[in-house]
Amino acid sequence: MIIFIGMPGSGKSCMSRNLGKRLKRKVVDGDKLIEQRTGRKLQDIINSDGTEAFMEIERDTLLSISDDSLIVSPGGSAIYYDDVMSHFKKHGIIVYLYVGFETMKKRLGDFSRRGVVLKPGTTLLDLYNERVPLLEKYADIVVNCDGENFGKYQKDVYAKVVKLLEEQEK
Repeated sequence: MIIFIGMPGSGKSCMSRNLGKRLKRKVVDGDKLIEQRTGRKLQDIINSDGTEAFMEIERDTLLSISDDSLIVSPGGSAIYYDDVMSHFKKHGIIVYLYVGFETMKKRLGDFSRRGVVLKPGTTLLDLYNERVPLLEKYADIVVNCDGENFGKYQKDVYAKVVKLLEEQEK
């Protein structure tokens, strides 16, 4: 299993899809899996049921992923669940797609529509500062994806990820 973690807007979903095509592997997007299981959008769950309920659904959904041949984009808040991250470490390689705060902010735009879990009174910068140490903690591989136009150099990032994965598997 190859698991992509990173801040919202780091390119997890996009990188997972493209790597899946290249490696001919099935891709699972944690956010989409939650939406399929619940029949609701992430932000709708957060708005109507609250952050805690959403996080419980997310945790249970991510723990259900166990096929080692998958490429997984679990969603930005996966790193809050030690049991989920231990589960992923047991089943694969965790790739952290790093982006700086300003890049993340530009890519997100109106993040209130993205299903980003923000506790009341928490700013986007608070979220960034809270998550970065966790992302670094769980990463087997870190790839710098910082910059304004991820799509422009996505092929370079893909090549680096593939090379790092090959080295990791040796």
